[in-house]
Amino acid sequence: MKFFNYRRVPYAEIRAFSVHILTASGSFLAFLGVVAAAEHRFVDMFWWLGLALLVDGIDGPIARKVQVKEVLPNWSGDTLDNVIDYVTYVLLPAFALYQSGMIGEPWSFVAAGAIVVSSAIYYADMGMKTDEYFFSGFPVVWNMVVFTLFVIQASEVTASIVVFLSVVLTFLPINFLHPVRVKRLRSLNLGVFLVWSALGMYALLLHFETPPWVVLGVVATGIYLYVVGFVLQLFPNLGRA
Repeated sequence: MKFFNYRRVPYAEIRAFSVHILTASGSFLAFLGVVAAAEHRFVDMFWWLGLALLVDGIDGPIARKVQVKEVLPNWSGDTLDNVIDYVTYVLLPAFALYQSGMIGEPWSFVAAGAIVVSSAIYYADMGMKTDEYFFSGFPVVWNMVVFTLFVIQASEVTASIVVFLSVVLTFLPINFLHPVRVKRLRSLNLGVFLVWSALGMYALLLHFETPPWVVLGVVATGIYLYVVGFVLQLFPNLGRA
């Protein structure tokens, strides 16, 4: 398989391909997360997952900056990104849920299976984004959902309701927020997401020995992020200039 032109590799191609390598590094970070989860080191697993999400957050802007699509048209960054996203957003959180036995046996196994199957189908949906860049249906951000369940040390009943409700919502035409790309209430949405992220990192530093005020903050911001897309769907003029 040819990676580049045999005669001469322009600097632009090297720079563009390095962005694909950066994206692909998320798969190795996910692998380290799998090893940690297999050893029940869930705090370490979420740190690796956080690094993978950081890579996922910066590779897109860099790719657009160096015009990867134009320089390397035969290499699909979108396909590569979807592969990494499925591993980090779906497979690893589902494995952590199963390994933790959070929902008990055999339901942790059933829940993990429902997560990976429903998410695979969702990734095949060509209409997963609306014109306003909302996600149509639950956007399989299982990394956030499972992490929240760990932070609040959810009971079996609570975890079951959240997981199976989200699986069902994957297939319903209900809007879910993309905190960066949705323009309506963007500043507020980004602010809430940053608060959720900061509280989550603090909980990790505490090894999930989470004080009540952090649990309350994570629950409040998490519920906001979960339902605000549907609220904006019900009130289409809300947040418009």
